[in-house]
Amino acid sequence: MNKFCCVLLAMLPLSAFAYPIDVEKDLKGVQIDYNSHDTAYDIGNITVNNYGDVPAKCSVVFRNGPEAPRTRRVQVAPKSSTEVTAKFNREIVKLRIKLSCEPL
Repeated sequence: MNKFCCVLLAMLPLSAFAYPIDVEKDLKGVQIDYNSHDTAYDIGNITVNNYGDVPAKCSVVFRNGPEAPRTRRVQVAPKSSTEVTAKFNREIVKLRIKLSCEPL
């Protein structure tokens, strides 16, 4: 039993590669929700959901430390969602995302 517990504890760091994600949102009259993901060690991802009745124009800025920010602009149709991703050159330690949306 002790050997099993030691093996289990030794494998714990291998399964935990997640990094913290901070999201700052600026929603101007649209019903937007988001869900951020850590898909890989160098890729950031956010799902933008539009629950409103009007289309939304969104700008997503991904920041990872000293690298240049990655800006993605998307349009989200009413009652739908869109995936937005950004790949970085270095491993992400802490990802900061700024989500700005306004109606079209």
